[in-house]
This record gives sequence, structure tokens and C-alpha cells, in this order.
Amino acid sequence: MQETRQNRISRLLQKELSLIFESQTRKMHGVMISVTRVRVSPDLSVCTAYLSVFPSEKGEELITNIRNNDKSVRYELGRHVGKQLRIIPELRFFIDDSLDYIEHIDELLNK
Repeated sequence: MQETRQNRISRLLQKELSLIFESQTRKMHGVMISVTRVRVSPDLSVCTAYLSVFPSEKGEELITNIRNNDKSVRYELGRHVGKQLRIIPELRFFIDDSLDYIEHIDELLNK
């Protein structure tokens, strides 16, 4: 069970990461990345972010690109939250495919 401090930092990181990805994907027309969930380890050293990518066909490509450039994303995050956090957590990114799963279930139920 996460504590209050972890929840506050998770919300802060989710907001800031979404702003970073929004500004980066603004240059790429037709692509949208949203941060659906962020979990922070109890010692606040690791941040696991789940990203939802639209269109989902480009998901693997974008996640690979984000993982390759995670140091620049962490640097940008540090510039945004540097005054609020003493240590910027290590970032880990995963695809949140729950919307695709829900779509698939709806298709099966409609058949």
C-alpha cells in the first residue's frame, strides 16, 4: 500500500511527464502520448510510468524511442521538479494497453 507521500509524488511526476510528452509530441502530427499511471518505489528512487499511445500501432516504436532517450526525459523532468524533489527518480516506461484490451473485449461481445 502506497503512502501519502508516494501518492503526492506520483501525481506530481504524472503531471510533469504528461506535460513533457505533450510538448515533445506536438512536433509529431497525429501522435498522442498520455501518462495513465505512475508508481513510485517506497524509497522514491524508481518511477514506473505507464504510457498510452495513440495510434496504438506506433506504440512499440515510440516506447523504444522513449527508453533510448530516457536520460533526456529525466533531465527535463529534473528541470521541472528539481525544487520539489531532492533526487530525481530513475524512469522506467511501459505501454498501458488496457484500452486496446477493452476494445478487443467489446468486439468479442458484439459478435
